[in-house]
Amino acid sequence: MNAKDRDALLTTLEARFAANMRRHAGVAWTPVRAALTKNAAALSTLHAMEATGGEPDVVRLDATSAGYTFCDCAPESPIGRRSYCYDQAALDSRKENKPAASAMAVAADMGVELLTEAQYRALQEFGEFDLKTSSWISTPSSIRTLGGALFCDRRYDTVFVYHNGASSYYAARGFRGVRRI
Repeated sequence: MNAKDRDALLTTLEARFAANMRRHAGVAWTPVRAALTKNAAALSTLHAMEATGGEPDVVRLDATSAGYTFCDCAPESPIGRRSYCYDQAALDSRKENKPAASAMAVAADMGVELLTEAQYRALQEFGEFDLKTSSWISTPSSIRTLGGALFCDRRYDTVFVYHNGASSYYAARGFRGVRRI
């Protein structure tokens, strides 16, 4: 990433950080910025999150994590990460009408992990996310082995966890990523 893009990203992240202090109470921007400027891989990841519509921000998803946790905080599942099946095995299993990629592969390429159910629920404490869309979440191997995958959304002021075949994909289903710095 060149210096101009890095500075633009840091400016965007700082503005979002300042506008949403509830997500990271007790955290100051100066040490976050210092950690980011020392970590080119993290900046690259955050750039990819931003470029695909994720609106990443520092979020306290659990009290025990060291460092800083960035999570996609766009109101809806990031638009640049929708219409993917769950993982490569699901993509390979489709005989026709294959999506462009899988959520797990795109997440790995970006340097993020899919949120767990607990992280997704924690994120919902900071706002109302996925009121019109849904997001794949990390799926336990016991479910994935049987061909399924999990996704979440928020409807009726409640967070729901659902299952679907891992090879399914929908225009309104994407994924949210998390990256620890």
